[in-house]
Order: sequence, then structure tokens, then C-alpha cells
Amino acid sequence: MGDNLKNKAVKGVGWSATDALLTQGINFIVGLILANKLDPHDYGLIGYVTIFIALFNCIVNSGFSNALIRKKDVKEIDFSTTFTINMVLCLIMSLTLFLSAPLISKFFNEPELIPVTRVMSIIVIINAFSIVQKTVLTKRIDFKTQTKISLIANLTSGIIGITMAFMDYGVWALVGQQISAQLLSTILLWIFVRFFPGLKFSKESFRELFNFGWKLMASSIIDTLWKEIYQIVIGKTYHTDALGQYTRGKQFAELLSTNLTTVVQRVSYPTLSAIQDNQERLKNAYKTIIKTTMFVSFILLFGLAAIAKPLIFTLIGEKWAFAAALLPIICFSFVLYPLHSINLNMLQIEGRSDLFLKLEIIKKCVAVIPILMGIFISIKAMLWANVASGIVAYYLNSFYSGKLIGYYMKEQIKDILPSFILASLMAAAVYPISLIPFLPFYLILIIQVFIGAIIVFGYCECTKMEEYIKVKLSVIQLIGNKIRQNEK
Repeated sequence: MGDNLKNKAVKGVGWSATDALLTQGINFIVGLILANKLDPHDYGLIGYVTIFIALFNCIVNSGFSNALIRKKDVKEIDFSTTFTINMVLCLIMSLTLFLSAPLISKFFNEPELIPVTRVMSIIVIINAFSIVQKTVLTKRIDFKTQTKISLIANLTSGIIGITMAFMDYGVWALVGQQISAQLLSTILLWIFVRFFPGLKFSKESFRELFNFGWKLMASSIIDTLWKEIYQIVIGKTYHTDALGQYTRGKQFAELLSTNLTTVVQRVSYPTLSAIQDNQERLKNAYKTIIKTTMFVSFILLFGLAAIAKPLIFTLIGEKWAFAAALLPIICFSFVLYPLHSINLNMLQIEGRSDLFLKLEIIKKCVAVIPILMGIFISIKAMLWANVASGIVAYYLNSFYSGKLIGYYMKEQIKDILPSFILASLMAAAVYPISLIPFLPFYLILIIQVFIGAIIVFGYCECTKMEEYIKVKLSVIQLIGNKIRQNEK
């Protein structure tokens, strides 16, 4: 049983990582083409709408879905009840967004937001049809199917977005890309999963799922709202162009941090949930996940911060200079994000959704400070304050999750400190190269990446760093499995 679960987890990590790398790789390339063709103002407009899309989607993406994944004996009526609830919620939220378009447009003083918001509101309804199918695949730890779906949907939608951009549709190229991606993904999920939940409702099932899920849903709403408030502050206090610069810079950091977190969270939650009754095994698995995840997170995010300006100037041009200035600070605020999610995952696995919600409320009270600094001082001051509030949030998350399984913050820091030191030294060595005035940015970027890679791989190979070895062996095992599958 243990070996089977381990194999499923390894395969899950492999396919989830493949999904993230290939899908986001496609999105990244598409984003570069669109960023060269479109203006910061276009990204700012779409940034306003995604505030509300993200908020509404988190209501249906969390709560009941996580409750279904955690539940061991899920029945068909549980899926049907979740599907019915999601449909009703999404219809209400989509209609609300559609009718609120004039108010949103007036608040941000952008007339073009009315038609953009109304068209984008359909995404909320489309999303309702995909939640149960995604949950089924996640519960099975079947990320191979999800990878295929993501690749097809994102490649096709990327082509649509690029075509519209070159036909001078402006912001509508971004709208077309996002709607087509969600629509194709949903259609393919229904084709591949072949699971058709009916519009059935069970009070008993609802009560059981709701008792666990509503706290996670509330926590997700609070967390998403606070993340999107930064965009509201920037767009309202400064300008739509400034919001476009911020969202474009954030997308670079999210490409690494958010996708790393998604890979780990998608696989670790169902995997750890399956061994929730074995405390010693749970702690060891939890410890391994934290050490290996933060090794990757520190290296990637500190490295990205060091090469921010040459990277952005080379790939999307000097018109995104402000995004290049913001990106290093965003990287520092994102670097602990995987650690937050892993610690919060443990609260869910242990069934403490009540504590999950309480922590979110406390952390958001602390997060008011960065918001105020953004309103009254500057965008950079807001982002630096967000870095500090992230450290406080980590203390709170690790304190309570550590108490549940005996893996406290002090021990966690001791485990991740070697990775932090290595990443810091690498970034400190690489960053000064970006200050050389007489070299073109593309050459600076190549030199930085080359030297950074030598430092990291050279040190890890010489010292046989445990986290590095685990990641290396996992990659080799995944490649070996893939080769053997192809040979068959």
C-alpha cells in the first residue's frame, strides 16, 4: 500500500510538474508575444476584470472541492450535490458581475470596462462545469489527463489570442484568449473524464461537505480578496498603465512560485490525506515536501530577482521598465508562498478548517498595513511591506500546523536554511552583472544564467546536498518511467 501510494505520488508530481512547465511555458511564450504587441493599458484593463473573476472562482474552486478530496468514502451523490451547488452559485455570480459592469467602469474611470466585464462574466459559468471533473482527477492523483487537457486548451487559446492581437483587437485579444482557454478546458474535461454528475441534491451530503468546506471557502475568499486589493489600490490610486506594469511583472514571478505551489499542493494534499492516520509517516512526508519545495523555490525566485531587468528588457522591451523594477520585490514576497500553502495544507488534512479560517482573518488584519502604504506612500513601499507581512504570516501558519504534528517553525527554518543561504549567495554573485553598462541586455542575461547555474549545480554536486539529491533522483525516476512507458 505504501509503495503504491509513493509511486502514485511520484507520478503525480511528474505529470503535475509537466503540466505546469509545458502549460505555463506555452502561456509564457504567448504572453511574451502579446506583451510585445499590446500596451500596459490593455493589461491594466484585463487586470481589473480578473479581480472579480478570481474572487468568484475561488468560491467554487475551494471549500466543497477540498472536502471531496479529503473525504475517503465519496459517493456519487456527493459529486452531484457539489455540482448542483456550483451551478447555482456560478449563475448568480455571473449575473452579478454582468449587471455590475457599469459600476466597475465608473469606479475605475474606464468606459471600456463595461463590455469587457460583461463578456468576461461568462468565464464564471464555464468554470462551474469543470470543478467536479477536476476534483475527480485530483482525487485519483491523475494529472496525466489534466496535463493533456491543459496543453491542448492553452496552445489553442494562445493561438487565438495572438491572432486577435495581430489583427489589432487590443484588450479583446486577452479576453478571447482567457475565454477560449476555459471553454476548451471544460469541454475536454467532460470528454476525458466521462463522469457526468446529475443535478441532484442531498441535504445530508451538503451538510457534511459544508461543515468542513465553508471555512476553507471563507478563507479562500479572504485570501483572494486581499491579493486582489493590491491591484485595486494600484489601479485606483495610480493609473491603469501602472496596474498593467504590476500585473505583467507579477506574471513572471507567478510562473515560478504559483506553479511550483500548485504542483506540490495538488499532489501533496490527496497523498498526505491518504496517510492522515499515521502520524509519524505523515510528519516525515511533510518534512520532505517542505525541504525539497523550498530548495526549488529559493533558487528560482532569488535567481529571477537577480536577473529581472535584463530578462524583461530582452523579452518584452523597455516599455515594461517599471515592471522590471517591481519584479525583484514581488519575487521576495512570493518566495515563501509554497511554504504557506504546505503548512495550511496540513491544517486541512488534520481537519482543522476552523483554525484555517481564524488564521486567515488574523493575517489579513496584519496585511492592512501594506495596503495603507500603497495608498499613501508608493507601490514599492506597499510591496516591501507585503514581504514583511509574509514573514509574519509564515510564523502564524507554521506555529499552528507545527503543533498538530510536532514539526515546529524552528525545525522548519533549520531544514530550509541551507537552501536559503545557497540561493542568497547565488543571487548576490549574479546580480552585479546586470549593472555592467556596456553589454547588451541579452548577453548580460546569458552570462547571469550561466554563472548562476554553475554556482548552484557545482555546490550541490560537490556537497551532495540532500534536497538537491532528492529532486535529482525524482527527476531521473520520472524520466526513466517515461522512457519505459514509451518502449512499451
